[in-house]
Order: sequence, then structure tokens, then C-alpha cells
Amino acid sequence: MSIILVTGGSGFIGSHAILQLLNAGHTVRTSVRSLKRESDVRAMLKQGGVEVGQRLSFVVADLEQDAGWTEAAAGCDYVLHVASPFPAGVPRHEDELIVPAREGALRVLRAARDAGVRRVVLTSSFAAIGYGHAPQTTPFDETHWTNLDSLNLPPYVKSKTLAERAAWNFIAAEGRGLELAVINPVGVFGPALGPDYSTSILLIQRLMDGAMPGCPQLYFGIVDVRDVVDLHIRAMTDPAASGERFLAVAGNNMSVAEIARLLRQRLGAAGRKVPVRELPNWLVRVVALLDPMAKQIVPELGKNKNASNDKARRMLGWSPRTNEQALIATAESLMQLGLVKNST
Repeated sequence: MSIILVTGGSGFIGSHAILQLLNAGHTVRTSVRSLKRESDVRAMLKQGGVEVGQRLSFVVADLEQDAGWTEAAAGCDYVLHVASPFPAGVPRHEDELIVPAREGALRVLRAARDAGVRRVVLTSSFAAIGYGHAPQTTPFDETHWTNLDSLNLPPYVKSKTLAERAAWNFIAAEGRGLELAVINPVGVFGPALGPDYSTSILLIQRLMDGAMPGCPQLYFGIVDVRDVVDLHIRAMTDPAASGERFLAVAGNNMSVAEIARLLRQRLGAAGRKVPVRELPNWLVRVVALLDPMAKQIVPELGKNKNASNDKARRMLGWSPRTNEQALIATAESLMQLGLVKNST
């Protein structure tokens, strides 16, 4: 069994990564920005069915500061670098996302290299693959990169692309034998373990709360968080994964209206407030004039960007849950945790 550093253990993917690693018998160290989050992480793991014991430890380290990363990586065999900013709101300046994502990745890689870590698995995103391109009917794959010269790229998309580019450049120029593998998830859904969950899940929560007047014409790639973590762990140890990036996607995209109809059909009374009417694009654009968050989605209206999971299946034997399983698990966990209004 190995000693593994998971950065950002209080986050949605990070907490599920700790859960699976502990279940597999590994010893885990996780970084948090404050030790005040330790009790939250332990509560999420308990929700996931794991009594932590002595195989989990915490270290304070922030993506925007050098302090703590040497101690975090010391003695570790592998690093899962999951932590990255993804705010629910709009940053005042794009550098609020870009700088910590890029410089944080480099801090983790330097610490891992200097500590003699075998391999780092970096959580990137489909955001680093599928933006700034002309419309295409063929699915995106790992050979694609987001075009940073494209106009109006959202700050999050820029941050993930620049961070991943910086990571690969570091390995090529300064890695000195450190191995890197990258996972590029689409929208991450699945069971929440507590109130810290992916921004993707806010969509499900808002649909179930009846907080959305209708469904904008947006399309989402979907993957279950448990499968995202499984792919990280496969990429962590499989010799074939070194130097590779892998898309984490379950199947074809679903529109918001399709997601809403699924929730209505499968949740019974709990889904009665879920709106299924698709909003016309002109109305969404009018709303976006007043709502900075809505403004970010306007460039994506009507764009259906499918992605292929063939590489992960073929090289690593990955077999994800279906879109439907991921979405229903999301909804059921939100109800179980009392995070949905008017769910009965």
C-alpha cells in the first residue's frame, strides 16, 4: 500500500478520492487551506461510510503560497492534484482563477519532484479541450486543446487550459523523472457527501428547488465523481498512463431539458417542481444582461460538444456509470442531506 497526497481534500472530487483510497488500504495525506476544515472532511468521509482512523492526516497548504507543500509531499509515493478554484460566482478579474490554478499546479509539481514522488495525476478539465473551436460533429478527444486565442473564453476555461499547459511544460523542462498523467472530466455529478460539491451539482439543486424558470438550451457532458476518482487511481499506477491525458465522460451530452425530464420521471413527487420547458435563447440573453453569472453561458447556447471516452476504456479498462445513474445519484444524495427545498 502507498502513501498518497490528495490536494484539496475538502472538495467534491478530493473527498471522494480520499474515500476510495482509504477503502483500498492506502495511507492518505490531504492538503487543506485551514485545519478548521478537518472536521468537515472527516464528516464527509463518515457520510461515505468510512471511519478514518490513523490512515488519514492533514497538512495546511494553499495554492497561492509556497508554505506547506514540501511537508505535504514528503514521503509520498503518488500525488493526486485535485485542488483548483471553481467559484459559483463570477470573479472580479480572471487572474483570481488563472494565477492560483497555474502557479498552484507548479508548486505541487515542484514539491512532488523534490520529494521523489513517482507520479502526479493532475485533475484538468474538458475546459482545456473543447473551447474556442469551430462547431464539429465528431466527438472531442485528448488530442484537442482549447484555443486560447479565441475571444470571450470564460476565466475558468482559461485557468484550466493554462494550468495543464504549464504542468506539461514543467515535466518536459524540469521534471527530472517525475511522471505526469492528466484527467479531463466533463461535468462532474454523483453523490454529494456534504455541502461542498461541484459547481455542476448546483444545476441539479436549482432544478429540484424550482429556482429556475425554465431550461436554457445548454448541453452537458456528464460523469459520476466515483468514476472520475476511479480513473485517477487507474492513471496513478498503470505504466501506460504516464505522459497521457484521459477524458472522463460517461456518454453523449444531455441538454438541461433532458436532465430535467429525467429527474421528473425518476423522482416522483420530489421532482414535481423541476421545470421542463426549454427557454428560448433570446430570453436567456435578456436575463444575462442583468445577471453576470448568466452572461457566461450565452456563448454556449445551442452548442453540443460531445467527447469520447474511448482512450480511457481502451488503455486503462475504465468503465463508467451511465449519465442517468450519475444524475439520479446526485439528486438522491441532495435529498438525503437535506440540501433541496420543497423535496417532499
